[in-house]
Amino acid sequence: MQTNTRNVLEVSNLSVAYGKVEALTNASIKVGEGQIVTVIGPNGAGKTTMLSAIIGLLNSKGQVSFDGKLEVVPDVERLVAGGMSLVPEKRELFGEMSVEDNLELGAFHRYRSGDRKYRDTMEEVYDIFPRLRERRVQMAGTLSGGERQMLAVGRALMAKPKLLMLDEPSLGLAPLITREIFRIIAELRRRGVSILLVEQNARAALAVADYAYVLETGSVAMEGPADQLRDDPRVIEAYLGLGGKHQDMLAT
Repeated sequence: MQTNTRNVLEVSNLSVAYGKVEALTNASIKVGEGQIVTVIGPNGAGKTTMLSAIIGLLNSKGQVSFDGKLEVVPDVERLVAGGMSLVPEKRELFGEMSVEDNLELGAFHRYRSGDRKYRDTMEEVYDIFPRLRERRVQMAGTLSGGERQMLAVGRALMAKPKLLMLDEPSLGLAPLITREIFRIIAELRRRGVSILLVEQNARAALAVADYAYVLETGSVAMEGPADQLRDDPRVIEAYLGLGGKHQDMLAT
């Protein structure tokens, strides 16, 4: 079990089926305030499905409680307005718009509710990602892979989320850029952002997280403090084996 911090997210017995195929079966996870919680596991284990169901993009059974409120049927608009942000694997930026315009779109719900302080948040995002400040008038479609990932995270931060969910943030990035992204994830926790991190790069994820879940064929197979799972022989054999020198480098 996790420590006694207040949980910003509690998911109980979450199940998702595509027709007759169960992609997620009775998965239960928690994210404490100010924590990084990671979900690791092989391709096709149901990690992306879990995030999509939590935020209401997929129909599911089970319970999702966010920020102390039970979501009887998770609704994406309501959850985003309430402070949940998802950075999807495909990043989904507006390539024909500038970096700054993409960031402004991230504050849409705040703007609509009359909050005009999003400009201050933009300065904070530029402080975290100096590269975005340099590129602020550049079209998002012309950015490198690492810069696109930074912009996707920055845009999510514009909403001032209570929970930031990251789906495979290191996917397709060079080792050096991956290390930078994980350094930024750790910095976000230092700033008080709660993070649910789905990641295939188990070594880097376990190095940065407080608590971890291992998802296998749609079910939670193991869970525990990240540093304990990092030393667990079963995790080492399955995810951190001898072929993990490349991952080792990313995690340092």
